Amino acid sequence: MVELLYFPFYLGLLILVSPFVGYYMAFILNAKLLPFEEITFKFLFSGTPSAQTPKQYLNSLVLFHFVGAVILFLILKFQNYLPFNPLQIMGMDWDLALNTTISFITNTNWQAYSGESQLSNFSQMFGLTPQNFLSAGVGISVLAFVSRSIVSAKINRFGNFWQDLFRSAFYILLPISFFVAILLVGQGVIQSFQEPVLSLGLDGVSETIPMGPTASQIAIKQIGTNGGGFFGVNSAHPFENPTPISNFIQMFSILFLPASCVFLYGKITNSFRHVWVIFFVMLSFLVLGFASVYISEWNFPGNLEGKEFRFSLTESTLWLSTTTAASNGSVNSMHDSYSPLAGGIAIFQMMLGEIIFGGVGTGMYGMFLFLILTVFLSGLMTGRTPEYFGKKIGSYEIKWTLFGILSPTVCILIGTALTIFLESGYTAKGPHALSQILYAYSSAAGNNGSAFAGFAADTLWGNLSLGFSMLVGRFSVIYAVILVAGSLGGKVTTMSFDGNFKLDTPLFGVLLFCVILIVCGLSFFPVLALGPILEQLLISKGIFF
Repeated sequence: MVELLYFPFYLGLLILVSPFVGYYMAFILNAKLLPFEEITFKFLFSGTPSAQTPKQYLNSLVLFHFVGAVILFLILKFQNYLPFNPLQIMGMDWDLALNTTISFITNTNWQAYSGESQLSNFSQMFGLTPQNFLSAGVGISVLAFVSRSIVSAKINRFGNFWQDLFRSAFYILLPISFFVAILLVGQGVIQSFQEPVLSLGLDGVSETIPMGPTASQIAIKQIGTNGGGFFGVNSAHPFENPTPISNFIQMFSILFLPASCVFLYGKITNSFRHVWVIFFVMLSFLVLGFASVYISEWNFPGNLEGKEFRFSLTESTLWLSTTTAASNGSVNSMHDSYSPLAGGIAIFQMMLGEIIFGGVGTGMYGMFLFLILTVFLSGLMTGRTPEYFGKKIGSYEIKWTLFGILSPTVCILIGTALTIFLESGYTAKGPHALSQILYAYSSAAGNNGSAFAGFAADTLWGNLSLGFSMLVGRFSVIYAVILVAGSLGGKVTTMSFDGNFKLDTPLFGVLLFCVILIVCGLSFFPVLALGPILEQLLISKGIFF
């Protein structure tokens, strides 16, 4: 009975909490000077930072990521010379350090390494954890920029990147993460600087169990839809996720801030009915995905390898659904162990562009591109001039919209094809090998970070190609979104009348759902048919891989 109510309770709490948090975020991002800001900005900018044009905003964003990447790369490469390294772990090879650096600055948190054995506490605390805050803060900042531009009155300045980032990190992410970290410590998640613990295993072999400041990193890894765990097996490790309550806290933390970002967008644009339509489109994808995964696993009752007995079928399958719906790569079971259909659903959710709530900020501004495309196609079908919030959509906006939607798609398909040709990284045979590779590049280009276990990513080709996919998946979308929003923001807002296409009706929600499904289905159905779909059919005939 409890398991039957688990998913409805999860959704109900998500629907209840998200609007309030979204309105709080909107208030913070559009408020006048907040406490401590005056001192900080006086030190950094000699006064309050001025509003920026789209190109200035992009330039600041790129500069910030470049500086952060250099610092993080040096920490990872030379961690053996830095303090808080009780296991005397050596620095990473340059290609793995580069891959990890790209992974964390892009909010992907792809882990081609095992955290407890290849990273020092210093690298975890001062290298990775700050990027968890900052990469998530960038997503919120870009969404705030887009939201302001939509309702602008023919101006081309929509906020300041540095101010948006400061507010996102210190007034939104930091207090929420502190609260969640306290809850996790109360459930037994470790937060310690003790020396590693020596333990005698059941097989009589001595084991070294690392300790470290785990709860603080786990909180922001979930809140910021990062996903990079302190330990290699992530939230399946009892030090990261010891109880059913800690499991629910972490799983709810994955989606509630991305869901709140929908209402952040609605509050700034003053379009409450419109964002409820968007919210329920996202929710529909989540419900359908979870139902498909749950039913598929229910029909494979003996498929227990890679699953945690501490967690029920609902807890495991819901985590898989939420973590691939958001750009969060954390796991509490091994995704490679699921049935082909369940694994295929996880892959397809990432292929959608991580817009089923998606990452913090990124899910909503990724959905913004599909909103523009849906309005444009609807205008063509009905003979109306396509307009979004009274701003006419022209060829410039459509070109950049398609660029933002299709760039990650190209990385997924070409990266998969080249990896098969090079025979790099995968260990399985037949269609499951294709699924392993497809999952890896979908995860990288979608800035998700989870993986099928059989794909060995720590090779020169894997580190460089997946790193490139992460960069394209992150910055091609940001670039397109800012240019499209900036262009619309500089246009005159036309008066609405009865003939305008309504954006707040169930009809628009159905059209948006269908456009997303058709665009992604046409792009990926052939390769999905050769991977997880074919494997599911062969397994039903008794052929396993």
